[in-house]
Amino acid sequence: MSSEKAIVPPGALADGFHKLKHGRFEITVLSDGYITLTSDILMPDGNPEDRRSILGRLGGDADSAPLHTNIPLIRHGNDLILVDTGAGGNFQPSDGRLAENLSSFGVDPASITKVVFTHVHPDHSGGTTKADGSLLFPNAHYYVNEAEWSFWTDPDYEQKMPEALHAFARGAQRDLFAVKDRLTMVKPGDEIVSGMNVVSTRGHTPGHISLELAGDGSLMIAGDVIPNNIFSFENPKWHFGFDTEPEIALTNRAALLDKAANERLRVLGYHWTYPGVGYVERNGTAYRFQRG
Repeated sequence: MSSEKAIVPPGALADGFHKLKHGRFEITVLSDGYITLTSDILMPDGNPEDRRSILGRLGGDADSAPLHTNIPLIRHGNDLILVDTGAGGNFQPSDGRLAENLSSFGVDPASITKVVFTHVHPDHSGGTTKADGSLLFPNAHYYVNEAEWSFWTDPDYEQKMPEALHAFARGAQRDLFAVKDRLTMVKPGDEIVSGMNVVSTRGHTPGHISLELAGDGSLMIAGDVIPNNIFSFENPKWHFGFDTEPEIALTNRAALLDKAANERLRVLGYHWTYPGVGYVERNGTAYRFQRG
């Protein structure tokens, strides 16, 4: 069992942002704050004893726990790239801190040239626009998987999707339609910039993607395919309550954990203990996280 405990950061991580270099990519991991989820969403397959133990290690209480939200800011040549836009004011009051942290880091939102959505759940795309509806990143070009666009913008979504997803769909449409005139649809295998490749990690949503960055070995920006570096590593067969396609999500989660362990692949997870960067090590039939 990993002894790592997720300590929720202060509201704004103004100091000590995590930086790393990978090949031609200079990466700074910014925080959007954190979200709090209940144990039935985090660990629907866990028994009460396991849930209590893991909630405590995550820094939670008897029924819920906070998960960090880690957003990569990537410099590549003349491009300044964000992977996801955080929540803005559209999910929970403890997240939506990206704009504040960009300012703390000395980055003008107008300098962002590209935004890539791993998927368009509200904690990943809700920060696309400001409260007045204008774009937070007015000069950026946007990228989303074609399958993700098709799923959330289906005009018959209310008939096809369970009611629990209706609010998510309205939020996704809000964010996608706001950038429709500057949006490129991508498919797995496409390249965003040289050395940044789109990888299908379907399941959390039907169009969920990760990004594989070339360098000395590879770095995978994983989004939510592996929800957390504690319970998802130690219990890789557990479902996650926000997965739209639960069994596909489990299959692709297992595949990425296996690939990362076999290839000593560096991985960056969105809801992992800040800064969410490290390696996957085998631990019997499960895995453990090594920060690095």
